[in-house]
Amino acid sequence: MTTQSNVSSQTRTASANLGANVVALAGVGLVGYGIMFLIRNFTGFIELGLTPAHVGGTPEQIRAFSVDLYEYISHLQVAVSAFIIALGVAVIALAWFGIRNGQKWAMWTAFITPVIGVAIALPLHFSYGIGTFGHLGLIYLDAVVLLIGTVLSYNALKLSQ
Repeated sequence: MTTQSNVSSQTRTASANLGANVVALAGVGLVGYGIMFLIRNFTGFIELGLTPAHVGGTPEQIRAFSVDLYEYISHLQVAVSAFIIALGVAVIALAWFGIRNGQKWAMWTAFITPVIGVAIALPLHFSYGIGTFGHLGLIYLDAVVLLIGTVLSYNALKLSQ
């Protein structure tokens, strides 16, 4: 009886670790996307998956129109990238130190926090005609990874009750 209990406990632990690792991978994806977003600001200015036609001009045309506007857009892109990176670090920490230790609040926080960000940010992409797959595809992929990790974690934590 003890052997069977140990095996099922080890299975639950392995399953919880897998879920936590997949959630952490989603956090790494956010960090990577944020870094890419930051680099893109200084190397191409226009965000990944968008063209000058989407934003109304080339970086040079925007700068020629208004240096202040160009710098304002750049500062917003840097700020957004910082928040994406910070969110990714938080998701990684919640997965590594919370979900792996069986904390349901950490699982829900790691899931809900990025969902709130996407729910607020996504609609205007489509309203403004910039909801391209090239622009949003990596975020969609990261959302799928996060969802898979959350489901794995939820199932493992549910079993451990």
